[in-house]
Amino acid sequence: MADAAGTSASALQGQAAVVNPGDQQYPDLVQALNPRWVAAPDSVYVVDDPAQIAPIVSSAVRSGSRLTVRSGGHCFEDFVYNSEVKKIIDLTNMNRIYYEPRLNAIAVESGAILLDLYEKLYQTWGVTAPGGVIYSVGVGGHVAGGGWGWLVRRNGLIVDHLYAVEVVVVSASGNVSTVVATREASDPNRELWWAHTGGGGGNFGVVTRYFFRSPGVTGTDPRGLLPRPPAQALFNVTVWDWNQVGEADFARLSQNYADWHIANKSASSSNRFLCSVIQAYHKSNGQILMLSMVDAGARDAQRIMDDYLAYMYNGVVAPVVTSQRTLPWLQFVKLTGTTNPLLTDPTLRADYKSAFMIGAFTRTHLAAMYKHLIRTDISNPNINIMLSPYGGLTNAVAQSATAIPHRDAAYKVEWSAQWLNPADDAQNIAWGREAYQETFAETGGVPVPNTVTDGCYVNYPDADLNDPTFNRSSSSWHDLYYKDNYPRLQAVKKTYDPRNFFRHRQSVQLPS
Repeated sequence: MADAAGTSASALQGQAAVVNPGDQQYPDLVQALNPRWVAAPDSVYVVDDPAQIAPIVSSAVRSGSRLTVRSGGHCFEDFVYNSEVKKIIDLTNMNRIYYEPRLNAIAVESGAILLDLYEKLYQTWGVTAPGGVIYSVGVGGHVAGGGWGWLVRRNGLIVDHLYAVEVVVVSASGNVSTVVATREASDPNRELWWAHTGGGGGNFGVVTRYFFRSPGVTGTDPRGLLPRPPAQALFNVTVWDWNQVGEADFARLSQNYADWHIANKSASSSNRFLCSVIQAYHKSNGQILMLSMVDAGARDAQRIMDDYLAYMYNGVVAPVVTSQRTLPWLQFVKLTGTTNPLLTDPTLRADYKSAFMIGAFTRTHLAAMYKHLIRTDISNPNINIMLSPYGGLTNAVAQSATAIPHRDAAYKVEWSAQWLNPADDAQNIAWGREAYQETFAETGGVPVPNTVTDGCYVNYPDADLNDPTFNRSSSSWHDLYYKDNYPRLQAVKKTYDPRNFFRHRQSVQLPS
């Protein structure tokens, strides 16, 4: 249905601003947060209303121009900013958040950033959406990829609370229309909603708005449409000194993390109220960091934290710092989302890789991770391997219920490197490739879906998965991201983007 939720888009609020190569602001609008990715489009359209988008798409279709869309600019690959793009729609200023009575849901324009979302939801209605950590991530791409964050174990993924999505699509004849797709079983466009629950950004159309309402909710009061976050967060910071951490300590710490999350991945686990991240930096940094949070309102919250820390410290050299305090929810969100320069500094170049994990680490995994974190031929303190949580309420959803299929995973791993000088590109990119390939040497250099590993996270896209030099397994990039859900995504592509107008290096392909 077109414009079914027309509260904000009922009338065109003027034309989009057009920024051309001669304009002073142009360089700032053709570069991602990761400055490795720079484009040279003919035009950048800075929109501030959903109704401005369809005419831009129509113009690009008529002229045959490659079009991409920016929401927050955090894409880990060059899918938005590349040499082929001729027109970019910049959604940054399209960031309104409001209650939409026609859908009885909270509408979020896709240019909003996560901190906008959290502040508006909590300050206005006392609720939240369980999305990501970093404040400046754009809602547009984050939701489409099945975003996760501090509440992943307590409340699931952000897409588990997505009621509807509004998308500008292009038909086989080139006609452009705006479609609102809901999760209602009777909705003829339901598959388009499903595709945006983890099918990735840039695949099916331009998302203008998301509409959030948790499943099973009754009533029309916005204060009851989404979960309430913890009133307070019990927050612990633990630091180990790398100079005191040997290989056995590193292996035991990593395996403790894996084992705890495997044992506590059930949706009914009382430990679902705990969320913890380990960031093991390169040895030149000097530290391994663990951040842990428990909903302070959960029953036996302090015991949950104490038991977890005791489990993690068991068999590992003592940390040099352990600090704990209780913070109001929004203060905790701002502290953890705005103070990490590796994730928010727009001058740092970067490269990333990921793995979902079902089982414990193998000896090969642990040996390779340790080896590459203590290498002496590279000395970049920003290099790190991050272990992050999954499970809990995330595991309560069937693999086919949303497009993101990794519902059996217990935890995730991310390899990342950030650096400043373009002259250091080759060395840092090589570090990530070598560390990743050696970690998964037993499965062709990638975490193939099996009983131990479970593929990759589409919101951490990695173009190397397309390359047989680096992916020597029998699992293609789309097997790693989507597993058995890929043919269904292809069917959605055929229905809503039959011309393959919206595409990038790892976009969903039309069925053959």
